[in-house]
Amino acid sequence: MKNIMKFEGGYQAVISYDPDINMFRGEFVGLNGGADFYAEDLKGLEAEGKLSLKVFLEECQARGIEPYKKAGNFALRLDPELYRRASIAASASGSSLNSFITTAVREHLENVGA
Repeated sequence: MKNIMKFEGGYQAVISYDPDINMFRGEFVGLNGGADFYAEDLKGLEAEGKLSLKVFLEECQARGIEPYKKAGNFALRLDPELYRRASIAASASGSSLNSFITTAVREHLENVGA
């Protein structure tokens, strides 16, 4: 998957480039708080990412906080036609719309290697 840096323990960060400061930025995803890091090159980005993650995890442990977000709920807004088609497909497969969409997202993630 593009722009993903993987760290020990299964943690992952999305990498982008910030032209305003001429640096790469990493932001850990799926965590229960913000943890980002900056560097000018890949080696520095890896080092800063490890340090940022270490500080974040230590702070979570000190506060008794779970580092990962719990299972998420979010409002999914589909255009009317897509909603209609997904509802029909879910019903035809004998599942709820929620289960149908969960399966679709899971399959897509497997296909892209995420």
